[in-house]
Amino acid sequence: APDRALQPSGAGEVESVEDDGRDRRKASRVQHEQIRVRADLLDNLVNFAGEVSIYRSRLEQQVNSFRYNLTELDDTVARLREQLRRFEIETEAQIQYRYEEAGARNYEDFDPLEFDRFTHMQQLSRGMLESLGDLDSLKGLLTNLTRESETLLLQQSRVNTELQEGLMRSRMVPFSGQAPRMRRIVRQACNDLRKDAELHLIGAESELDRTVLDRVMAPLEHMLRNSVAHGIEAPQQRRAAGKPASGTISIALTREGSEIVIRVSDDGAGIDMDAIRAKAIKRGRIAPDAQLSEEALLDLILESGFSTAKEITQIAGRGVGMDVVSSEIKQLGGTLSMETRKGQGTQFTVRLPLTLSVTRALLVYVGEDVFAIPLLSVEGIERVGYEELEKLYAQEQPAYDWLGQDYRFLHLGSMMGLSKPVLPAQGKKVPVLITRSGDYRAALHIDGLIGSREVVVKPVGPQLSTLRGVSGATIMGDGAVVLILDLGNLIRHGIIHDSRAATAVTVPALPAEEAVPLVMVVDDSITVRKVTTRLLERNNIEVLTAKDGVDALALLQEHVPDVLLLDIEMPRMDGFELATNVRNDERLRHIPIIMITSRTGDKHRDRAMQIGVNKYMGKPFQETDLLANIQELLAAR
Repeated sequence: APDRALQPSGAGEVESVEDDGRDRRKASRVQHEQIRVRADLLDNLVNFAGEVSIYRSRLEQQVNSFRYNLTELDDTVARLREQLRRFEIETEAQIQYRYEEAGARNYEDFDPLEFDRFTHMQQLSRGMLESLGDLDSLKGLLTNLTRESETLLLQQSRVNTELQEGLMRSRMVPFSGQAPRMRRIVRQACNDLRKDAELHLIGAESELDRTVLDRVMAPLEHMLRNSVAHGIEAPQQRRAAGKPASGTISIALTREGSEIVIRVSDDGAGIDMDAIRAKAIKRGRIAPDAQLSEEALLDLILESGFSTAKEITQIAGRGVGMDVVSSEIKQLGGTLSMETRKGQGTQFTVRLPLTLSVTRALLVYVGEDVFAIPLLSVEGIERVGYEELEKLYAQEQPAYDWLGQDYRFLHLGSMMGLSKPVLPAQGKKVPVLITRSGDYRAALHIDGLIGSREVVVKPVGPQLSTLRGVSGATIMGDGAVVLILDLGNLIRHGIIHDSRAATAVTVPALPAEEAVPLVMVVDDSITVRKVTTRLLERNNIEVLTAKDGVDALALLQEHVPDVLLLDIEMPRMDGFELATNVRNDERLRHIPIIMITSRTGDKHRDRAMQIGVNKYMGKPFQETDLLANIQELLAAR
């Protein structure tokens, strides 16, 4: 303290300021310490994180299946407990007295009602009750383990999501790092063409995946050169039009959900529609009297070799550029749209996925197969009924009207060669995807809709990479591999090569009375009921189940099935009695009956035929035979 007092008053202040500066620099170094990581190593880590996500989803699927089976076990234990309770009542009521046994054990003084003599059946009954208690305890332990597994999987899901997002963020780079390069391109193009323009960046602090940014820079550079060459006018023309002599080109970046949207706009003269039409007529692309919309004319500039420049320079006029831009954006899984106003300017809108590793996709049925469609190319989903579909398929080149725009109507299964279009029943509707991929619009009739998922995109390898319309694959929770479709390629091929057979097939429409058939399964064995139910439901047949004839009669008061599947030997009311009641009932006598039983002798078969059973099958039955008999009886009705 004395030494500090001898120092000049300003010295302590200078020292403290220097110390504060050193502390701030040290803290800054600690906070912003960086390391250099090879790009391929980072890509491998992202791929491994995707693999972990796939394995976690598969584990979740198995735990859900385990939970479902535990519910089934719970029902089985409850049913077994009820059966054992009744069995115990029966055995307790049958107290047997054996005089000899009582005499041998010196129990002559006891009346049978005063001293129970347990039989072997009663001992088995009590042993089964104890086993039931053990089974119930095991079920409780398995339920707790399943609950803990679900909790751990949920926690692991959160950690895995954070890990994947962290790895994705580590691959993100700010768009502002490309600003000097783009300003240099605009400045160089202006010097070559003796024009004046400024480049404004909006939202340049947004970050993109490094791979996406590297691949989108070439299309952006070409669009900037196009804005200077075709859009921005010369200073004299701009002054004459009442505009500032210096033009303005802007690039705006925004994030919308899992998409990054890049808008490149200028305040130039806009795209010359008359020049596009004249060039298209000259090259034979359109007929002189063709009436095309503005959007259709704009789509022409995306074709290879198409240019409206009056002279060929290093910047414009070669016809190479916008077709490459469109192709590159499609390969990235994005879309490109254009808007222009004469004398006011043009805007190009590019929509890209935020990352190429994980994407949102819509899972759809094509025939009996499941495919994934990137949500970026889906504009909407409509439900269309029988009458409207019938009109569309009757047209030579069907077009579906959606929000005032015409979309070429196509059947996705026919385009892929997997299935033929089938119209729904009267009153039912099927999903139609409203899609747009670059310069192609289409309304796709699909066979079924599952829902949207976040999927990990995997390359399909050299064996499948040559397939038309496949851009990648993903692995679902149950281990199934689902292909991701490239809608742009499919729609383009479908429109160009679509033949009359693809859309004008004779559609096997289901009449209203031939809706999903209803079959009642009556059997006292729960295993047989479950196996038969799953078989029929897989084949698009609705199922009712009953455990005996009395239960079946109660259900028949409310439902009239199309076919009745009967067992013979059942408690309370057997199959012969139930079939007799059905044949004697005026409301039910028309129902076809298939009797399925282990009694395959002639005596039982003859009795069934006398009652009026239509088909007689033995257990175990062949699935194909049962389905064939059901279809035959349905067709006969």
